[in-house]
Amino acid sequence: MTRPNVLFILADDLGFGDLSCFNHGVSQTPNLDALLRECVVMSQHYSASPICAPARAALMTGRYPQRCGVIDTISAGEMNCLATRETTMAELFRAAGYATGLIGKWHLGHVGAHYHPTRRGFDEHIGFRGGNTPYYNWTLEVNGHTRGADGRYLTDVLTQDATEFLARHRDEPFFLYLAYNAPHGPFEAPEEDIQPFRERGAFTERVSTLYAMVKRLDIGIGRVLEKLDRLGLRENTIVVFSSDNGPQFSGEGERCTARFNCGFRGSKGSVHEGGIRVPLMIRWPAGLEGGRDYHDVVHFADWLPTLTRMCNVHVPEGLALDGQSVLLALRGEGHAKLNPKRFWQFSRSVPVVTHNAAMRDGDWKLVRPGDRLVNSFEGWREDLQAEPGIRGAHGRDDLKPPPAVGRPLFLGKDPDPPLLFNLANDPLETCDLSACYPDIARRMLRELENWFEDVERDRRSIPNRQYRTAQSLLNQ
Repeated sequence: MTRPNVLFILADDLGFGDLSCFNHGVSQTPNLDALLRECVVMSQHYSASPICAPARAALMTGRYPQRCGVIDTISAGEMNCLATRETTMAELFRAAGYATGLIGKWHLGHVGAHYHPTRRGFDEHIGFRGGNTPYYNWTLEVNGHTRGADGRYLTDVLTQDATEFLARHRDEPFFLYLAYNAPHGPFEAPEEDIQPFRERGAFTERVSTLYAMVKRLDIGIGRVLEKLDRLGLRENTIVVFSSDNGPQFSGEGERCTARFNCGFRGSKGSVHEGGIRVPLMIRWPAGLEGGRDYHDVVHFADWLPTLTRMCNVHVPEGLALDGQSVLLALRGEGHAKLNPKRFWQFSRSVPVVTHNAAMRDGDWKLVRPGDRLVNSFEGWREDLQAEPGIRGAHGRDDLKPPPAVGRPLFLGKDPDPPLLFNLANDPLETCDLSACYPDIARRMLRELENWFEDVERDRRSIPNRQYRTAQSLLNQ
């Protein structure tokens, strides 16, 4: 059998509840629903972070994002810039003879030539390097040039570029990372797609627009999968679909984005399940039995070792990974060898283990609360204000990220007590068991703190990077 192709499709800020198969038909995602029926579907699949840039760093490297120097979404202090010492999945596939392409959102360094996707393993890059871009008034990089808006909706543009990539490389193995930015803001969609949701009278104007964005995303994915079929590539192409983090819940009144997400606690920015548990489905007709569910824990960092193993792509022995291949487990072998422990932490601009951090060990999950405080835009607006001129989504090679100067709101705030949940019995995290099982809570808290120091030690070792701590800011 020839080497399989890989098509990794990533949505942006999409949750379980945005798929119509999970929300009783509230949204319209017939193509994803049909794909789900053909796939191995993961019920306990986790992003590496509740926000996008760190999540993408883990996906690309198989390592926790803190080790890679990616701790936030803004470029100040190079906080969204993937350290150049890291090896990416694209580099490994390119070294193995694959044609590699990124279409869509990068968000792992949008200033400085050395952070450009074509310096990180991608032969072709069509998209934008920053955190977001308008859906109508867009500007894209196209292999070293720029392409301005032409009246088309951006999701449709990325879909067309993806189908053309597949056609160009139909006769050679390829790795295509199709990173749609939907349904991330700005919240824009064709009026004809919004109106049917608006007419139901059940949603805010913003949610009607979001469901229209998801509908257009689903149409695009359907076209890409149809192109695979037309090219005769269906059987030996590994198709993976997921989202970078949970849905964004924000705004008030008609601007409110809160919507159904299967009852999970939290949303984008939170280490509760609603912020980090995301849908994933994988289809590979030639190598993996589909049409079934998989219920063990899988993490973003697992996809580099898993996909390289599926494709027999060499991974250097000295490459230190936090992820593990789950291929044998997906095939019903080697179940006991999977690592049951996974970790998360996110706080704007300065990592702290006492706020918005979590550990999972089998069915147990420990949470250090604090998502509302650490995900606030207040306190780090100075970092945003330092970026005019470099926030263009298509990127700037001639500028360096400015230094980070913001002071997060959580500094000096006492942390809340840890929470302990048993997700086998309580997947919605409603019942804190820390008082009932204090020994488990203490052990997991200690392990979370040890993990945090380990990844922070790696981050401190990145050459020529600004390194700030909560204590250093408090001392200012």
